[in-house]
Amino acid sequence: MTAEVASTDPRTGQVVETVAHEFTPAEVDARCRTAAAAAAALDAAGPAGRARMLRAMADELEADADAIVALADRESALGSSRLRGELARSSFQLRLFAGVLDDGGYLGVIIDHADPDAAPVPCPDLRRMLAPLGPVAVFGASNFPLAFSVPGGDTASALAAGCPVIVKAHPAHPATAQRCAQVLRAGAAAAGISTDVLGLVHGSQAGADLVRHPAIRAVGFTGSPGGGRALFDLASARPDPIPFHGELGSLNPVVVTAAAAAERADEIAAGLLASYTNGVGQFCTKPGLVFVPAGASGRRIRDGLASGTRDYNPTAMLAKRIRDAYRAGADQRAMLPGVDVLAESAAPDGTGFLAPARLLGVPAHVLRDDAVRTTLFDECFGPLMVVVAYTDEAQLTELLAQLPGSLTATVHAGAGETPTAQLEVLRQRAGRIVWNGYPTGVAVTWATQHGGPYPSTTDSRSTSVGATAIERWLRPIAYQSTPDAMLPPALQEANPWRLPRRVDGVLEMP
Repeated sequence: MTAEVASTDPRTGQVVETVAHEFTPAEVDARCRTAAAAAAALDAAGPAGRARMLRAMADELEADADAIVALADRESALGSSRLRGELARSSFQLRLFAGVLDDGGYLGVIIDHADPDAAPVPCPDLRRMLAPLGPVAVFGASNFPLAFSVPGGDTASALAAGCPVIVKAHPAHPATAQRCAQVLRAGAAAAGISTDVLGLVHGSQAGADLVRHPAIRAVGFTGSPGGGRALFDLASARPDPIPFHGELGSLNPVVVTAAAAAERADEIAAGLLASYTNGVGQFCTKPGLVFVPAGASGRRIRDGLASGTRDYNPTAMLAKRIRDAYRAGADQRAMLPGVDVLAESAAPDGTGFLAPARLLGVPAHVLRDDAVRTTLFDECFGPLMVVVAYTDEAQLTELLAQLPGSLTATVHAGAGETPTAQLEVLRQRAGRIVWNGYPTGVAVTWATQHGGPYPSTTDSRSTSVGATAIERWLRPIAYQSTPDAMLPPALQEANPWRLPRRVDGVLEMP
């Protein structure tokens, strides 16, 4: 018998209902074959047909918002206000990628007409574009049951690219996943496209089976470093290795210069407090490490953070496994030599997966110890922040050079200050630089970059948020001396899709 998949309320820790069962290898195989069979039709629908489908999916999500939000809140304890915002983000992402398809530039069409007189050798007619990879496996994230799960950015961008999607539901919110999959399939049907373009599976073994299946041509993952690295290794060890776009963990360092601390210590402390406790510290962009000057202004930031941390009201984390890992990680860091517990919120009072916030402090010289530095420079998922007191810019720059890769890096500078050396080091360590702000909150735009050097992601050349996320699910293909009637519409001489194209080296707009 296969194991049951239960839906649990994190506020109480109690199982509410059995939602499904963990998929067997045969069931995963059937899902993959169904997705593969749908790939040609999804590609043939063209940008216009897929844009209609994405907009229909967004409409269906919004029409079912009340039921989806209620389920997601029951399974995540994130609150209806946060989840309504997340649902709005999910529908916005779907429509954003519909706009990407309307624009057409994502196809990267390049045409070089034949030139028999070209030197040093004659040039044949060459036409290049990007084409869908094929079925994609997407792993739902624990901390975003909507925007990084079934109706999330990975799904939206892959479908936009023309790739059918099979989502491996996260065990923390299986009922939400089921409902969202049903809604998205309804959107596909409303647009006249097969519902087989979106599938869903449950179970950790099913996830591994997905990555190994020959029909799957790429993977999108948001989750723990351990789980993500294991799946990345599976994808790389296949007879035919496939792209694995994993978001694994991020420290998101924050640098506060002496001038910034002197000018606005209280403001910075309040902003950091709100950022590191936002969503119970369960954001991939949570600032986990902040560097402050060792003097009086730095102490003022630490004191403000400590006061706010003590007043923090503990709330439920997403799942027991996540809560337990947070507690263990926070305790491990607090017991390191030279590390002080600056503040801890009140002990949780009640049932469920509650967790207190914790603020740790350490002088910069303690980080010369490799074991201490390695542990503190590793993400602790949850409401924990480490404050490092540095003595001068040289010490700060030396520490920044030892940071692991992150999704973000933040600099708080004084008025007119230009901390060029620190900024240059951070530029090598992060995918997004934040200036005088806070990293939590990721805008969904054309220019967004949500990806950074390992271990924050397995491929720092891509993003999982924003319009260019579609590039992960495409590959280049060129046609040489091919009759016009045999070319895809994007490459035909008449340009029937009215695409922007680079022709003989010159960019032409429709």
